[in-house]
Formats: sequence, C-alpha cells, structure tokens
Amino acid sequence: MGAASSSLAGSEAYAGKLCGLEDVPENCITAMFMCMEPPEICILARVNKSFHRASRSDTVWEHKLPLNYKFLVRRILEDQQVGEKDKVISRTKEIYARLCRPNFFDAGTKEAWLDKRSGKVCLAISPKAMKITGFDDRRYWERISSDESRFGSIAYLRQVWWLEAVGNIRFEFAPGKYSVLFKIHLGKPLRKCGRKTCNLDQVHGWDIKPVRFQLSTSDGQGAMSERHLDEPGRWFYHHVGDFVVENQNSPVWVKFSMLQIDCTHTKGGLCLDCVIIL
Repeated sequence: MGAASSSLAGSEAYAGKLCGLEDVPENCITAMFMCMEPPEICILARVNKSFHRASRSDTVWEHKLPLNYKFLVRRILEDQQVGEKDKVISRTKEIYARLCRPNFFDAGTKEAWLDKRSGKVCLAISPKAMKITGFDDRRYWERISSDESRFGSIAYLRQVWWLEAVGNIRFEFAPGKYSVLFKIHLGKPLRKCGRKTCNLDQVHGWDIKPVRFQLSTSDGQGAMSERHLDEPGRWFYHHVGDFVVENQNSPVWVKFSMLQIDCTHTKGGLCLDCVIIL
C-alpha cells in the first residue's frame, strides 16, 4: 500500500515537470518553421504567443523568399505608393505576402508574382509592352476586354499579311531554369447570355505555314520552335524554350518573338494575351 502510494506521488510529481507547447523555446520554433511550408506556418501561428512571435521572424521569411528578393523590392514593390510601400517592405513576412499577389509594374504592362511551390518569381508581359506589326491600327488589331486575361484585355488580330510580335525584358532572375510561353487563342472570345462562346469566322491562314517562336538571352542562350496553329476555341500555352540563370545579382536580357512573315497569304482570328516566364 505504501509502495503504491509512493509510486503514485512520484508519477504526479513527474507529470508536473512535463513541458507543454508554451515551454518550447522560441528559437526552436523558428528553426522548425524554416523547414515548413508557408501555409503550415500560418496555421501553427495560432497555437500560442510563442508560435505567433516565431511566425513573424525575419529569419523564417527571408528563408522563404527568392535569392533576388532585394532586387524585387526595388524593381517592383517600390512602384507602389509611398504610404503603402513603407508598410510592405518593413518586414520580410510582408515582402513575401506582397510578392505572392499579382504585382503590376512598368506602367501596368508587366506583372510579377511569387510561385509558392518553386519559390521563383514568374513574369507576364502584356502585348502593350511588345512591338507588334500594325498594333496601333484598328484595321488590323482590336483590344477586347476579358476576364480571362491577366491584364484585363487581350489583343485580337483581324487580318495581316505580315505578323511580327517581338518583346524583351531586362530582369535579375534568381538562379534556376526558366521557361518562356506564349498564351494564344484562335477565334474571338465572346459572351452571350452570360455564357462564354467563340467566333471562328475570321480564323484563317494558320494551317498554311507554321508560326515561328524564338527566344534569346544576353548571355548567348537561345531556342526556336515552329507550330501550325490548329486548335481553335481554347487558350493554349506554346512553350518556346528554356534558359538557365546561374549567376546571382546579374541582370539578364531576355528577348522573345512570334513570327509569320510569309506574305503569300493573309492570316487572322488570333488572340494574344501575354508572354509568360516561369
């Protein structure tokens, strides 16, 4: 009886010495968060005050940001209004949150956002930032408002003999492999009675000769591909090629183009939304 009482008292004393989550050192929580995904960190931040403080640590979020994040702050976030900018760039957690949202820059002709899975910054370039044959002539091109576009409107080609769409961007990419894609569509997207439909009346000329897509970089990389456009009625992403960035803090010029310059026939009915680098 006495031995049992002594054992029970000892177990109670031991139980009283057990640590709870509130006793975990904050630096241990911070180290744990550095190995976790951002959504998991945000969930665990609600456990207690120690977890909440650790979830706001600059060390945690700087580990989640791309290596070129300081360039991104200068190039993209500082385009925001001064009052908002001071709030956005005050802590690395705020920088991360802001980069995860769509950020327009260069007068709204380009967009950047952070991919949470890869940790890379992705870019979208509007047709307005490109040199396109006859783009400002309404006889050839029409700009259509669209909720399917990253920029709120798409460029619709009525008809041309010579198609040349060329763009470029100088950007400081974090080291890694990047792909260049053209987002295009055959047919004119329409809405009737609230439903999406497509007018194919002006689609012609794309099955005669292929469209040539090209990319090149300032460090000598390049790619070229050709494609007959034969998938009307839906958006598709044509993969032009890839390039690799090896050096950190070294800006790279990336040039891309879409060409169909055979003047033996006209072509029309094409939509161009943007060029994406991811």
